[in-house]
Amino acid sequence: AIMAARQTLISRIMELEKDEVFKRYNERIGDVVIGEVHQILKREILVIDDATGSELVLPRTEMIRGDYFRKGDMVKAVIKRVEMKNNVPVVIISRTESVFLEKLMEQEVPEIEDGLITIKRIVRIPGERAKVAVESYDDRIDPVGACVGMKGSRIHGIVRELRNENIDIVNYTNNIILYIQRALTPAKVTNIDLDLDTKRASVFLKPDQVSLAIGKGGSNIKLASRLTEFEIDVYRDSDEIEVDDVELDEFSDEIEAWIIDELKNIGCDTARSVLKLSKDELARRSDLEEETIAEVLNILASEFEDE
Repeated sequence: AIMAARQTLISRIMELEKDEVFKRYNERIGDVVIGEVHQILKREILVIDDATGSELVLPRTEMIRGDYFRKGDMVKAVIKRVEMKNNVPVVIISRTESVFLEKLMEQEVPEIEDGLITIKRIVRIPGERAKVAVESYDDRIDPVGACVGMKGSRIHGIVRELRNENIDIVNYTNNIILYIQRALTPAKVTNIDLDLDTKRASVFLKPDQVSLAIGKGGSNIKLASRLTEFEIDVYRDSDEIEVDDVELDEFSDEIEAWIIDELKNIGCDTARSVLKLSKDELARRSDLEEETIAEVLNILASEFEDE
């Protein structure tokens, strides 16, 4: 009977411990934890919380591209959720959540911690690019400058932690046109037409700014849309076409269609827009061979030779 009572007591204590773990982590959802990699499994990594000794689970789906951990490595992540599995609390941590970047910024930027600067919104493509809208209620503080730090000192640590994720810090504003313009950095916008009912924005840029606005694999425009909650369409400034410029499509009998498409992809849709770029620049930005580029430049240049 004593044995039975002892068993009951032990299992009751274990129940309470489990409840305690569940409660403790459940109250800390969104907090940063640091732990040591204990075991590496196919789908997830088990991490021992440095502060409590509890086991945390970092699923591969919550890891940043470029994350590579070995046993014994220290990992920083944010508590995402706590689940009960077979009556055992499982603490899921994440490095891809927007709140992870928010917490890292809080740690690096005292003005955020003190409430002088507010993070209005964060959007991320983890490990690739992020955009953060910040606002300050104190006119003497430049929120973007404070977040970046002297020569980027504050942001550098975060970028390293996030495997070189490109972080654009944007000054938040209620002026939607200005907000969209800032969200599309580093591209310089010429003009924006808004349709507030459908929440669409038509953005006009100089031809050499188009590829910057779109970004690698469309990352810049995707994030700008998510940040501003406007569907953004990018257009080249049509008034820019010089009177004697010629659309690339006019050359379709001399230049193969796929080459013309390749040039359009990098924001060149007229003869002069291609000729403005050097051979090296064209080779760097497109997938074209140098010989092909030389041929194309010759064909396009001959169009303007009589001038």
